[in-house]
Amino acid sequence: MTTFQHLDIPTLAGWLDERRELALVDIRDPQSFAQGHIPGSRRLDNDTVGAFIEEASRESALVVVCYHGHSSQQAADWLAGQGFAEVYSLDGGFIDWQLRHPARVEP
Repeated sequence: MTTFQHLDIPTLAGWLDERRELALVDIRDPQSFAQGHIPGSRRLDNDTVGAFIEEASRESALVVVCYHGHSSQQAADWLAGQGFAEVYSLDGGFIDWQLRHPARVEP
C-alpha cells in the first residue's frame, strides 16, 4: 500500500507561490544541500529526523526531496508511517527543480 503521493515540480512551485503551509525536507548529503536547495527546505538525516518528527505538524503537507525523486519515495513512505497525514515525494527531485527553476535555488 502506498502511503505517500507523487508531487510534480509545477505543483510544488505553485504551492510555494501560494505560501501553502508545508514542510519541505531534503534528504541529500550535507555538501549537496549546502551547495543549493529549495528555499524553505531543511536537511533531514538519521541524526535530525527524531527532532523533526517531534516538532513537525502532522496536519500540514510534507514534501520530501532527494536528487532525482527515487530515494525520497522510501523516505516519504517511512514518514507517512510516522503519522504524517499528507506526504509527498518530489518527482524529478532537486536536480529537476534546479533545471526548471534556477532562480529558486538557495545556496
